[in-house]
Amino acid sequence: MTTRLVLGSASSGRLGVLRSAGVDPLVVVSDVDEDAIIAQLAGSGPAEVVAALAAAKADRVVELIDADAAADCVVVGCDSMLEVDGRLSGKPGTVDRARQQWQACAGRTGVLHTGHTALRVADGRVIDRAQRTGSTTLHFGSPTDAELQAYLASGEPLFVAGAFTLDGLGGWFIERIEGDPSNVIGISLPLLRNLLAGLGISVAALWQANGLTDDA
Repeated sequence: MTTRLVLGSASSGRLGVLRSAGVDPLVVVSDVDEDAIIAQLAGSGPAEVVAALAAAKADRVVELIDADAAADCVVVGCDSMLEVDGRLSGKPGTVDRARQQWQACAGRTGVLHTGHTALRVADGRVIDRAQRTGSTTLHFGSPTDAELQAYLASGEPLFVAGAFTLDGLGGWFIERIEGDPSNVIGISLPLLRNLLAGLGISVAALWQANGLTDDA
């Protein structure tokens, strides 16, 4: 088995999760218009929205990978959004929007939804696919005005789903989670393992083909 894992995401969090788990993927970032997809899905449920985004990213990455990778690989696309009171929040992009997202979730409970799509590619063609959404409940703390201002000034919350991280500065303000922590960071290892198994790919084979050394 020489199947290469291709991560269709620019997320350093997702890359970090995979590397910590013994896999060094090829990273190919898609250029899909996320806002356009979200607009088309107005009125849809959170799981459907993130699933559609993950699928669009994975499908686009298949078009972008070179011939060597496309000969034998599995492409993984993910997308995460935070749901609070039925409203979805993605990457805020600006300090003002990040502050608004924190004002909405501080001291409350939210659900982080992450869509996962795995595409089995051989000889340049998608021969199989698997898709699933993971959801993890978070209990947010209430940062002081000074803490929130400093967090916003760090820049970290501007370009992550829900304007927070679990594995970075934002972890100070997450009091408790219910579910898979790797799902919150952006890619659920147990969920992905099950998707890959459905495509005939084991974690052991993935380690061998994607950077786990022989003596590890």
